[in-house]
Amino acid sequence: MLSRLTRPRALAVCALPVVGLLATAVFAPLPFSVAQPGMTANVLGENKGAEVITISGAPVRTTSGQLRMTTIEATSPDTRVSLPDVVDSWFRTDQAVMPRDSVYPGGGDVREIERHNEEQMKQSQDAATEAALDYLGLDDEDVRVTLKLADVGGPSAGLLFSLGIIDKLDGDGTGGDLTGGRVIAGTGTIDAAGKVGAVGGVALKTQAARRDGATVFLVPKAECGDARAELPEGLRLIPVTTLKGTVAALEALETGKGSVPRC
Repeated sequence: MLSRLTRPRALAVCALPVVGLLATAVFAPLPFSVAQPGMTANVLGENKGAEVITISGAPVRTTSGQLRMTTIEATSPDTRVSLPDVVDSWFRTDQAVMPRDSVYPGGGDVREIERHNEEQMKQSQDAATEAALDYLGLDDEDVRVTLKLADVGGPSAGLLFSLGIIDKLDGDGTGGDLTGGRVIAGTGTIDAAGKVGAVGGVALKTQAARRDGATVFLVPKAECGDARAELPEGLRLIPVTTLKGTVAALEALETGKGSVPRC
């Protein structure tokens, strides 16, 4: 009789540590960041009161369209992301859970992350300038390009920087806008040879683009599937792999001559 009466109590007592462990596991910080659509900026215009692209040594055109680079915003590296946060984001289209290391390479030191992102942005700007001037057949000793984008780091604006430089200097080669007057957004790294690279977070960036008025989104071809996953209504995807191919696609979109790639 004694054993029968005391066993439930013993089980209840033993269950308390188990419940505690489960609660700890549920609310323990996880190595993730929660991301959402971020700001966009028209590289053909101003950002926070300063021209994004400034060119000297060559005539600069007045443009009418927009080329909007896109970003994501993520929780800071010292923000605690727990299992409930992950579950909540899993069921939302305006948020995504990403490995913290993919958002903040090199660890959680904020200053180190800022330096890393600034260095990536500088390298991206240099490559974008070189690729654009090479495409136009211009010498960087004669044409000076300055790129300025406040509070944004990383390499993912490279393609849009190159397109902005080209549009300001040459447009579509016939005196018209490369954008055809549209609001065109996009993302993608670029190297000095004009090759476009993948960046991540494109499903969130398409939402930021549509929110800010874009009707066309330039996406690295390798990320077409991700971009289609949560594609906002009214936004057309154009997959790209090179700067030359991107310009050709935009020219075909404007003139109606030639084919425009599709995801």
